[in-house]
Amino acid sequence: MKYRLLLTMLTASALTSLAQNEKKAMPPVAAKTTFEKAFPGAENVKWGKEKAGYEVNFSLKGKQMAAVYDNNGIVKETEEDIKITALPSLVTTYIKTHYANAAIKEAAKITKAAGEINYEAEVNKKDLIFDVNGKFIREEKDED
Repeated sequence: MKYRLLLTMLTASALTSLAQNEKKAMPPVAAKTTFEKAFPGAENVKWGKEKAGYEVNFSLKGKQMAAVYDNNGIVKETEEDIKITALPSLVTTYIKTHYANAAIKEAAKITKAAGEINYEAEVNKKDLIFDVNGKFIREEKDED
C-alpha cells in the first residue's frame, strides 16, 4: 500500500513537471540561429512554444523584448516594451473611454515581419491591440 501511494505521488509529480515545462520547449536550430544573428548580445534569453512557432523573451541594451519565429526560423514579429507615455494618444483616449478607471499595466510596440507596426496595451489582464495610428484592432487574453 505504501509503495502504491509513493508511486502515485511520483507519477503526479512527474506529470506536473512536464506540464510546467511544456511552454519551455527548445526551438528548432533554424529559429535559434536566426535569433542569434538578429539580436547579438541578447541576455536573459527564454524560449517558449507558441501555437504556431516559438517565442523568445530577452533583454537587449536594457530593453525587454520578444520575437516570434516559425519552425523554419522565419521571424513573424518582434515586440519591444515601451513606456506607457509612448503609446499614441488615441490609444489612451480609447482606454479611458472604454475601460473607465482602468490603468494600463504595460505597453509594447509590435513590428510584424512585413513592417506593419501595432501597439499593445495591457489593461485588466487583457492585451488591447491598436494600429500604428492608435485605432483599436482587437482584444486578446493576456498570456502572462
